[in-house]
This record gives sequence, C-alpha cells and structure tokens, in this order.
Amino acid sequence: MHKKPVETIMGLVVLVIALLFLGFAYNVSDLQVVKGYTLNAEFMKVGGLAVGSDVRINGIKVGTVTSQNLNNEDYTVNVTFSIASDVRLPKDSVAAIVSDGLMGNKFVKIEPGKDKEYLTDGDRFVKTKDFKTIEDMVGEIIFMVTDSGNKDE
Repeated sequence: MHKKPVETIMGLVVLVIALLFLGFAYNVSDLQVVKGYTLNAEFMKVGGLAVGSDVRINGIKVGTVTSQNLNNEDYTVNVTFSIASDVRLPKDSVAAIVSDGLMGNKFVKIEPGKDKEYLTDGDRFVKTKDFKTIEDMVGEIIFMVTDSGNKDE
C-alpha cells in the first residue's frame, strides 16, 4: 500500500497537538505535589481522603496530602501533608476533612487561627475536625428536630 506524505505529516501534527493538550491539561489541573514544610494531623474518620488530595485555605490549594497511617493503638489516622513554604499557619489553626460537594473529592480544609506563633516543619495540628458522612449529618438534623420537640413539652 502506498501512503501519501501529506497523510503522514497530518498524523504527526495531530499527535503533537494531542501531546501539547495533555501537557497543558496537566499544568492547569494542579496535580503537582506542593513542595514545602511537613505538617501532621490526627483524625478518627478520613472518609476516603487519598494521598495526593489537596490541602486548601479558603478554596486555594496550599498543600498536598503526602501520606496516611493507621495508629494500631487507638485506630486514629495520622495524615501528613506538605504545605507551601510561603504559607505560615498559626498554631491554633484547625484542620478539617471536607468534601467538594455531595459526590466530590475529599480534601483537607485549613481554618487559620489567630495565634502569634506559627506551625513549623514536623508540627502537629492540635485541633482537627473529622469527616462527616451524609448519614452523620442526617442523624444530627433528626436529633435537632426531635430534641427541639421535647423542649416544648
């Protein structure tokens, strides 16, 4: 079979454009691990948080989850993440595991505190909030509704 050179050139052009598109998508998607200092937090429930998940402050990615380990004594999960070196977090900051919507990915949300001292490399968050499942939230709502009904009696 005899191929025309134009077909070969067009095929190469399509491949180059596809590779450029993949490179652009990778850069825009923020899949890179944030390099910086390491912090730890301990949670009872992580709800499907994965290594590589984002660490965010006010919706802005400032870090990446680097590891998760189960403590065999009390069955808590130690989550380690890397925070960008230009982000300084007060010692009374809170780390919470939340979801990006109803079916979204899980990420660590940091609520900065007001302390004058800052967390440094290897420090642990003192305050954490566990992941709440839909069942937990529905249970809280049912408890609030039924509990407020008992107060009126």
